[in-house]
Amino acid sequence: MARTLIAKYFSLSEYPMSLMTRPAGEATAAQADLYLEHEGIRLRYRDEGHGPAVLLVHGWTLDLEMWEPQVAALRSEYRLIRWDRRGFGLSAGAADLDDDVADAAALCRHLRVSPIACVGMSQGARVALQLARREPELVSVLILDGPADESLGCSQPVSDVPLVEFRSIMRLRGVEAFRHEWRGHPLATLRTQDEGARSLLDRMIARYGGADLADPPSEPRNGPNGGPRGTVRQPLLVINGEFDLESRRESGRALARSLGGQQILIRSAGHLSNLDSPRIYSEVLRGFLRPRLPAGGWRPYTISRERCQ
Repeated sequence: MARTLIAKYFSLSEYPMSLMTRPAGEATAAQADLYLEHEGIRLRYRDEGHGPAVLLVHGWTLDLEMWEPQVAALRSEYRLIRWDRRGFGLSAGAADLDDDVADAAALCRHLRVSPIACVGMSQGARVALQLARREPELVSVLILDGPADESLGCSQPVSDVPLVEFRSIMRLRGVEAFRHEWRGHPLATLRTQDEGARSLLDRMIARYGGADLADPPSEPRNGPNGGPRGTVRQPLLVINGEFDLESRRESGRALARSLGGQQILIRSAGHLSNLDSPRIYSEVLRGFLRPRLPAGGWRPYTISRERCQ
């Protein structure tokens, strides 16, 4: 039976994002960008920390830098791997769910890490879920943050995001006009007043080029779910912000119930709960991962050529 808990261990003011984020150009050596070329596409990634491996998958219009507060909080205990999905951040290519899953597996192979925990946020939750289903020997723990209804094959549910309207704005008025409208949407709005968090979000949205909005990707080649509904065998946690959209909170409840996991609500947070309440969010990750992720080393992970195509 699925359980819904409310995480409320810390107040927002105890962990200001401004203490963890740096303006562009001040990255330390440990934060240096790395690049992997997979199937002719250059992908930016970062590999930081020590311990069991955790793969972090960002949401729509965002990039790997959304995970800055979690890397700062958890790098002494976990090896945190994150990348810009195709068409986002500084990665090349066109957005595509199937390619995202193949890229994630290829990155793990490149870094020789297995098993991993996989944390996917919003649209990235789809990638994490697909990866867990298609590569069950790779993913040992699954965390889905703010997922949409996983039965939908589209990149964002129509009820959450007015894609037709946004696409029209993009085509008629340009990407900056879309960015302005998107910043006012509940899925892209922060509740915290922390300047560091707000600046980080602004920088990521400013990097979003809108190619997938102007030219939407096709449906996943292996079906919307990559397998029958309800087929995951990994321990599952679903995270939602207390003030996330009701559609997302309900989707989280439904997913936890149908997949045999549990749901946690991050107090005082919206959809971007890892930025609204970074310390609570990081403690929730730590609490779920610690008893479930082995503390030992990793075995090399081999991916067949067919899986990467």
